[in-house]
Amino acid sequence: MAEDVFKKIVSHCKEYGFVFPSSDIYDGLGAVYDYGQNGVELKNNIKQYWWQSMVLLHDNIVGLDSAVFMHPTIWKASGHVDAFNDPLIDNRDSKKRYRADVLIEDQLAKYDEKIQKEVAKARKRFGASFDEAMFVQTNPRVLENAKKRDALHTRFKTALDANDLAEIRQIILDEGIVCPISGTRNWTDVRQFNLMFKTEVGSTADGASTIYLRPETAQGIFVNYLNVQKTGRMKVPFGIAQIGKAFRNEIVARQFIFRMREFEQMEMQYFVRPGSELEWFTKWKEQRMAWHQALGFGSENYRFHDHDKLAHYANAATDIEFRMPFGFKEVEGIHSRTDFDLSQHEKFSGKSIKYFDPETNESYTPYVIETSIGVDRMFLSVMCHAYTEETLEGGDTRTVLRLPAALAPTKLAILPLVRKDGLPEKAREIQQQLKFHFNCKYEEKDTIGKRYRRQDAIGTPYCITVDHDTLADNTVTLRDRDTMEQQRVPVEQLQSLLEDKVSITALLKKLA
Repeated sequence: MAEDVFKKIVSHCKEYGFVFPSSDIYDGLGAVYDYGQNGVELKNNIKQYWWQSMVLLHDNIVGLDSAVFMHPTIWKASGHVDAFNDPLIDNRDSKKRYRADVLIEDQLAKYDEKIQKEVAKARKRFGASFDEAMFVQTNPRVLENAKKRDALHTRFKTALDANDLAEIRQIILDEGIVCPISGTRNWTDVRQFNLMFKTEVGSTADGASTIYLRPETAQGIFVNYLNVQKTGRMKVPFGIAQIGKAFRNEIVARQFIFRMREFEQMEMQYFVRPGSELEWFTKWKEQRMAWHQALGFGSENYRFHDHDKLAHYANAATDIEFRMPFGFKEVEGIHSRTDFDLSQHEKFSGKSIKYFDPETNESYTPYVIETSIGVDRMFLSVMCHAYTEETLEGGDTRTVLRLPAALAPTKLAILPLVRKDGLPEKAREIQQQLKFHFNCKYEEKDTIGKRYRRQDAIGTPYCITVDHDTLADNTVTLRDRDTMEQQRVPVEQLQSLLEDKVSITALLKKLA
């Protein structure tokens, strides 16, 4: 069922101009997508919401736009050349390749799903008298699945920490994990695969140097942090925010735009005094969860997932996961990166990049808290939550995207009731007044009902209909996307009435 819904969302994205397969007329390019006319507007609104929440709402956070190409030694210093790997495993029968750790994580999720099914059945059976806590602690089937899950979790974590690839393969075999395509357990050994794209810079092959497409935007911030600090007269704690493209040679790219080879990140690195990093880590966890929940998607659809295996640079790490149709998945990572990155760049560059603290009168290497969110994953989570199929009174159905109004590609559709009697001219006049304030579209083709449905399908929160009464009293019919309720509104009130409801400012006020 969930898989069917996800297929409908993917199809909807293409049909209504949100996301297209890249190079579509050439049969596409694996794990690469283009954003269409509605998709780019939604994506830009997501980026604007993030950027303003960081830079406008915080006096001590500023922006940066660093280059995609960077000196290759940067990636040696950061550990990406030696350690930026995924554990991969092949199925000999299907010839398909998988991430070994994801196979095991999916198996852990299956145990959790079995537990939740038992809880759901019991809740239905016992009704209002159901004591979930007692049931989970005493039901034999729940206890059995919890025991299996905990044992697998412990074994998996131990193997990851030891980087024991043979043990990871053995876990897959012992758990009876099969290839989704062939249904067999005919697995190869697990091996590591580096995810960075290489290219060459230089005028001739002999004189060219090997460089990398950046696999993350963070390093551009780290190598510029002192430039920003000095020119901006910043004092610790302070942050640097950046939105930019990153590239990873994902062998196992799947689930539409969830995992791609070219993607966009919104990252903020927050520089703090050593020793205060875990306090700031907790604060940024809270702030970032509040940012997500301000969209109104429901707190039950989010959760924190603490990392079992910390990256080599971290002393604390968690993910914010969102409930997608295919389960809870990471949309944002929050990491306490210690002073690893800055210390490494100081070591490899041979230049001091320590910060002088005028309050303590000492120089030190700041510790860093990172918040990193994938624009494309955020886009997907918004689409998955917004996509709704409704049965209306009388048996009619409609597909509606219940997008947060501030993120919707089009805020207002202006629709003349008929294409005559001066109504199109009046509608165009209203569009000319409002287009300087928010994205509004004019549409006159087909019946008013069909036009409403088209706007519902792209998530337009409001439609106004210009009819013959408009010419007489300068009022229009304002229709709400979600409730489909209609009211008469004077044209001169439209801007003030809608602006508060559809602007990014409305979201920011929830955070402030």
